[in-house]
Amino acid sequence: MHLPRLLASALAAAALVHGAHAATTEKLLVTVSHDLDLARPSETITIPWSEVNKALPSALLQKIVVRDASGRSLPYQVTNVAPLAKDPQNVGATYGELIFQHDFAAGEKSAAFTVEKSETVSPPFPVKAFARQVPERLDDFAWESDRVAYRTYGPALAAPAPAGAVKEVLVASGIDVWAKRVDYPVIDRWYNKGHDHYHHDEGEGMDFFGVAASRGCGGTGVWNKGRLYVSGNYKTARVVASGPIRAIFELGYDTWAADGVLVSEVKRFTIDAGHNLFAVESTFVFTAKEAIPEIAIGLTKAPFDKKQNPRQTLSPSAPEATLVQWTSTDSLDSLGTAVVLISTDTFAGFAEDERNHLVLAKATSGQPVRYLAGAGWTRSGQFADQAAWQAHVLSEAARARAPVRITLSNSR
Repeated sequence: MHLPRLLASALAAAALVHGAHAATTEKLLVTVSHDLDLARPSETITIPWSEVNKALPSALLQKIVVRDASGRSLPYQVTNVAPLAKDPQNVGATYGELIFQHDFAAGEKSAAFTVEKSETVSPPFPVKAFARQVPERLDDFAWESDRVAYRTYGPALAAPAPAGAVKEVLVASGIDVWAKRVDYPVIDRWYNKGHDHYHHDEGEGMDFFGVAASRGCGGTGVWNKGRLYVSGNYKTARVVASGPIRAIFELGYDTWAADGVLVSEVKRFTIDAGHNLFAVESTFVFTAKEAIPEIAIGLTKAPFDKKQNPRQTLSPSAPEATLVQWTSTDSLDSLGTAVVLISTDTFAGFAEDERNHLVLAKATSGQPVRYLAGAGWTRSGQFADQAAWQAHVLSEAARARAPVRITLSNSR
């Protein structure tokens, strides 16, 4: 006489098991495709968190798993667009994007992934992209991937020394290169080592790059009537995301004059794991109503000290809107630097001044100019020679101009 009760209990238990299984098999299916024949290593894939939340309601950044087609779990990152905002429903309402990467082999034009909820917490992944302001070193701002690092100078460095005090003063908005030969973050460690140490290769790389008042590696300015006008050190800084896969930050610059035209600028930088080149969206605002000047993006003519006997080759390409530089030395090996305009339609020619080789771009007040810039050092083992660096830059240009396509669907 207890069979109906036992049967009902068994059916209820089965339903609970089925429900739990169904909950764990909810998936967001992601298909990523592109049209290029070349390899795309460390291709960064971004999905709006709103789409993740639709497929996986109330998913949390620390309790998801991203898998490739083989079932392998992948490192991922979730950005937060409003980190101090409240989320009373605990649904990740302030999250921005889900980010992960895939290495597309040459000829591989499609790849599939799944995003699932997890009952266990995913621990942090190794940091391969990082950015921060460095107040302890006169407001430097530094950023890096697992391949190379960069920095630019802040307001404290430009401030005059107090009366009677000894202080370094430098007014410059160019971009410095820190040449790494390790794949882990070095910014914090090198600043901790101190100025005199990171200018020598003690096993991890070094800062030998000469910026001074030049554009360095991808610094900008305004080209007006055959002359370059540049900003001072950045004034404001905001980190949007800092790894482990992608770092994003913005730098704002005070208004400056370019032969009677007042100019202000905000730069948004993005650097990804596995990449030497960083991306910039540089938005200029001009007071000029007509004849807006052109934007100049530069590479220093003197990345090495003269005592290194530098020999330089410059490879400008108008069709590709690229400027590629290769500098060899007697004792510090060779360094490649480059600037790439992402939209070839904005290309306006090449120019130079005493310190810089320049790529010129058409500008519209309030609209961003998008470009790539970066460096590669032979001692890192990443680039054997000039041809390898040139091929890498052209490949990165092609990738930036042909972004991947992402298709999403749900599975339950």
